[in-house]
Amino acid sequence: MNAIKISIATSTDFKIIQEIGRETFYETFASGNTEEVMQQYLQTSFSAEKVKTELNHPNSLFFIACDHQIPIGYLKVNMNDAQTELQESDALEIERIYVKAHYHGKKVGQLLYDQAVEIAMKKMKKSIWLGVWEENPKAIRFYEKNGFVPFSRHIFKMGDEEQTDIMMRKIIA
Repeated sequence: MNAIKISIATSTDFKIIQEIGRETFYETFASGNTEEVMQQYLQTSFSAEKVKTELNHPNSLFFIACDHQIPIGYLKVNMNDAQTELQESDALEIERIYVKAHYHGKKVGQLLYDQAVEIAMKKMKKSIWLGVWEENPKAIRFYEKNGFVPFSRHIFKMGDEEQTDIMMRKIIA
């Protein structure tokens, strides 16, 4: 796995973020949603305009994981007003760790998570938080293994369906 390199993304990387986002979101969530709902979400949430806007937000950072220069996953973290929910100035949100299915179990997610921790420490944040779908036990176990504990729940809208995310937090300072 030494070939995995992580680098910060810029607005010129929007197609990479868009493609990985669409592919990994579909791989992970298609079985729990209708095709119509999935396609609507993918078109809206990963449109070129939306991805470019997110990449250009001053309080969001994206990092791309590559295997021999082939993009295989990415990390999105948010601070301050870019946070999707808590908006805590002393916290960092992990909004997305997306890794292509072929690379699951190969520590790519861990490398991206470690990057998030490094950012939180450099920015002197006291905690890291995230939301994870209650029907995604693999991701829940990953975060628990990394010291996260549940603290709340919130509703995530997929089309007209309401899905429950478990809010998890890890204190780092």
